[in-house]
Amino acid sequence: MPAAHPYVRHLSPVREDPGAPRVLRLTDPDPRNPSRVTLSKWWPPVMLEPSWVRRHQADFDVFHLHFGFDGHAPAQLADLVDILRHAGRPLVHTVHDLRSPRQVEREQHDARLDVLIPAADALITLTPGAAHEIKERWGRRAVVLPHPHVVSLATMERIHRRRETPDHRHRPFTVGLRVSKPRPGDDPFTLLPALIRAVRSLPGAILQVDAHPDVLGPSGGRFDVDLARHMQRADHRVRVRVREFFSDAQLWDYLAGLDASVLPYRFGTHSSWLEACRDVGTAVVAPSCGYFADQAPVFRFGMDDHGLDEDSLVNAVRRAYEQWPVEPVPVEERVEQRQQLAAAHARIYLDVLAGESARDRLEP
Repeated sequence: MPAAHPYVRHLSPVREDPGAPRVLRLTDPDPRNPSRVTLSKWWPPVMLEPSWVRRHQADFDVFHLHFGFDGHAPAQLADLVDILRHAGRPLVHTVHDLRSPRQVEREQHDARLDVLIPAADALITLTPGAAHEIKERWGRRAVVLPHPHVVSLATMERIHRRRETPDHRHRPFTVGLRVSKPRPGDDPFTLLPALIRAVRSLPGAILQVDAHPDVLGPSGGRFDVDLARHMQRADHRVRVRVREFFSDAQLWDYLAGLDASVLPYRFGTHSSWLEACRDVGTAVVAPSCGYFADQAPVFRFGMDDHGLDEDSLVNAVRRAYEQWPVEPVPVEERVEQRQQLAAAHARIYLDVLAGESARDRLEP
């Protein structure tokens, strides 16, 4: 849950192994009509409702929770856990966010994790650092499995071929910062002065700022006059585009048009954006908060909810420039990773169905 999320979709094997157990993931119910399924819209998640579990407990063997529980109170999640136990259905939880990027205060998210993590029959997370934190906070062992690809394999192949064209090879080094309707964990505005300083110090480099109309459009609800004036005063080394949200296809082409993408997070844990950049061959300039540097190779700078180290950001962009270009993860490597992830998940499901979850509990 949710089956429609790209992360979950890409846990299925590319090639079926006749000797491996077959995992069937139920399609998400349509939130507008829970009696029907949907291939795309899964929010708000119907599968988290106790009534859905009661009605459909015979349809599934394992309940695997990834995303979508931010809007549920801890008591509601406790009800879900109780119903799953009563039904004899194991709970697997992949811990993506140890600090939710969508909430300023962490108490509510911590309280949700305090329900889910101790109750889960098996835990998965994406990085050794996150696994260590889970061990320290809850005394539980989490299996570390890497983030799968985000961009489709066919799109990756197309973008990789395009990287070999003269237009791509001879373009200026382009650093990208996306300024959309920011989540509480995002702080792109704080980065701008240091990013402008960074590109001005690098021969031929460009900073591309893509902003949502709500932020830089005059009629936007979050329009910032000072920011708009600051952008207008920027020279030709800074390109500003005001545009609506990207479709998936537009987002992949946007990322492929950058040489480095800056993650503007002041708190968080892991990042799908980071993986999409790796898929298309865009370097990632990532903050020191969370476990982004643990997730994949990045150019790291100092930033968390205590503030930004501007010099470290300038240095991170310079290192990305000096090591340009960064090669994308090969499609074949992503295919093999998917095969391994599919097999690892199947093993975990078989273990919890066999009642072997107790072995992952650490001694006090």
